[in-house]
Amino acid sequence: MNIAICYNPDMNNAIAIVEDLKTILENSSVTYSVLDINALKTGFDMAFVIGGDGTILKAVRYYSKFQTPILGINLGRLGFLAQISHENLEISVKQILDGAYRIEKRTMLTAGKYIALNDFVVKGESSGRISKFALEINGKFVCEYLADGIIVSTPTGSTAYGMAAGGPILSPDAGTFAIVPICPHTFAARPIVISDTDEIKILPKKNGYYNVFADGQIAFELNSELIIKKSDITAYLVLLNNSDFYSVLRDKLQWGVSPAGL
Repeated sequence: MNIAICYNPDMNNAIAIVEDLKTILENSSVTYSVLDINALKTGFDMAFVIGGDGTILKAVRYYSKFQTPILGINLGRLGFLAQISHENLEISVKQILDGAYRIEKRTMLTAGKYIALNDFVVKGESSGRISKFALEINGKFVCEYLADGIIVSTPTGSTAYGMAAGGPILSPDAGTFAIVPICPHTFAARPIVISDTDEIKILPKKNGYYNVFADGQIAFELNSELIIKKSDITAYLVLLNNSDFYSVLRDKLQWGVSPAGL
């Protein structure tokens, strides 16, 4: 295998993990290259990405175009997309090299020239003022939102900003998207779950200025309609054979876990 070791130089302990990874791969006679997350290159069988979810998302948006599988190694607080921590690095990497893993395809979103694994978020230019949006699905008017913003989330992104804003948790293979208003100014506004074959159109208030965020990172201005739909590009995530979606929910989000002593 030819492995890319991608790391975020701004994160504490990243270099230490890079050095440990190099030792493990050299002892296994595996070819590798060390890459700054801001200077990624192609031509690898797999990419080991060291950092938090933000770093992993950046790598996914790049490597998904080349169908390169991504293995996340967590250095952040939650690391929902990561499979490995520093503590279990050696044993987990050896499992990967022994073929004890699977590759899971994850749906991505597209809006114009941008793609996102987690979500697209539309917010008004002024964070201190509420914004007005109209929503259309497949060319049909659905409703208007008076809210701080709108999240359009994939199943992968449903455990990120969408969940924090009160949206549903979606299974990664659900074939759905979630549309979640952020702090809506009415009790009637609720999240909507739709098919991932639907086309979503968000129309901001006329003469208003809005910002769009892809995975919370790439921002661009919007002053007209925004069309969001399923991307032709698919993300490839490397998962250990003993990993499953619901155990990740329990372990990382404490989902459905009774308080201590009960």
